[in-house]
Amino acid sequence: MIFGLKKLPLTLVTLLNDDEATPIRMIGQKMVPILALPDGRFMPESMDIVRYVDGVEGAPLLAPGGDTAVAAWLEESRTYVSPLVMPRWVEAPLEEFATESARQYFIRKKEAMKGPFATLRARTPELLDQANQHLQALAPLIRSESAVHGALSEDDIHLFATLRSLSIVKGMEYPPLVEAYRRHMAAQSAIPLHDAMAQ
Repeated sequence: MIFGLKKLPLTLVTLLNDDEATPIRMIGQKMVPILALPDGRFMPESMDIVRYVDGVEGAPLLAPGGDTAVAAWLEESRTYVSPLVMPRWVEAPLEEFATESARQYFIRKKEAMKGPFATLRARTPELLDQANQHLQALAPLIRSESAVHGALSEDDIHLFATLRSLSIVKGMEYPPLVEAYRRHMAAQSAIPLHDAMAQ
């Protein structure tokens, strides 16, 4: 997102989900994203990368985040986001699941934490209803389609990431301002939504 927002060039390399060796070689653990720095070092942690890139060239774009209402909305969304999106990600044509081994690795790891994906899929009506009701509560928090607070902040990084995750779920009902926000944010960050592959 931050590369797109700042219109900086980026070479994106997608690792297969079962590739443990590459991230461990780079940062000592299996984690993404990882930023390869010009001096040969590697930087993990999403928000560390965002803040670094935001300060690299030109004036920073993002104000600090931490709005309590947005943070509370994001925290509450955790109850339904993972159970809805994880079983759908592994069935979508995503690069990190390009092999059956990578797909099964993800399923094995996440089912150990969240339970069988078939069980989560069976909860779709209940979880979808919860998500759609919760999206109604988000609409009053969005001040502009171009930024949740009217000017870009770190809260936009977190909020758009969650809304993009939900775009893999068929049947999401976005209030008009939430819909305008997620589409505008996708366009200005050059991060496509998953609407076309929603299940």
